[in-house]
Amino acid sequence: MNYDTLTAVMRRLALEAGDVIMEIYNSPDFDVRSKSDDSPVTAADEAADALISAGLRAAFPDVPLITEEQAASHDISASTFLIVDPLDGTKEFIKRRGDFTVNIAYVVDGVPHRGVVYAPAKGRLFYTDANGTSVEESGAFAKDAPGETRPITVSNPDNQALLVVASKSHRDQATDDYINKYAVADMKSAGSSLKFCLIATGEADIYPRVGRTMEWDTAAGHAVLSGAGGHVVRFDDHSPLHYGKETFANPFFIAYAPGVELKKP
Repeated sequence: MNYDTLTAVMRRLALEAGDVIMEIYNSPDFDVRSKSDDSPVTAADEAADALISAGLRAAFPDVPLITEEQAASHDISASTFLIVDPLDGTKEFIKRRGDFTVNIAYVVDGVPHRGVVYAPAKGRLFYTDANGTSVEESGAFAKDAPGETRPITVSNPDNQALLVVASKSHRDQATDDYINKYAVADMKSAGSSLKFCLIATGEADIYPRVGRTMEWDTAAGHAVLSGAGGHVVRFDDHSPLHYGKETFANPFFIAYAPGVELKKP
């Protein structure tokens, strides 16, 4: 894989998908339907999926592609693939809360090596560069030329005053029970894969997820966090979270800055 090309293509497609999403987001109204698993889907999900899928298949025709909106058709045994959530945080999108993202990642041997997370309503763009270092870009987000970027890195956490981020739409008692094992100085809620990025930038120290997620929900954020020095592990035994599982379903997990002293479930 040519990582310079991969970075440029993933970044451009994420930005183009963001434009499509925001056009629908800013419209007076849009339809919301339910998928077979009762999760919501909108025209924005489908339009972004079509745009990103076409772009990735044209650029990397020999690399298997997994996307949320085409999940029913996937039959993959490869451990190296591209994986996409064209609109992560559909519930946040529907409620017009802004915490939604475009996620594109490249997984190698079950590990997310490269990824881009774009939050178009927030004006925040995070990605791994060709060397695997995570950056946040600022500026006009021109499609063909990156603007100013700054390397991002995880915090040096204080275990007596941790900064915790948790899901905005999927918070439950099990999550609170686990968070209560830590000495918490501040708690914030965020939607979509932004939670990984808040740890990657040092704005949070730990994100426990005690609930259902799929690989396309997490791969890009996982890559960005890894490129900033962070980790994502299984909730049960703290072993690394891997990708390419048969159903693409994740176990519960914890994303964190390495200095956090993890507690057992």
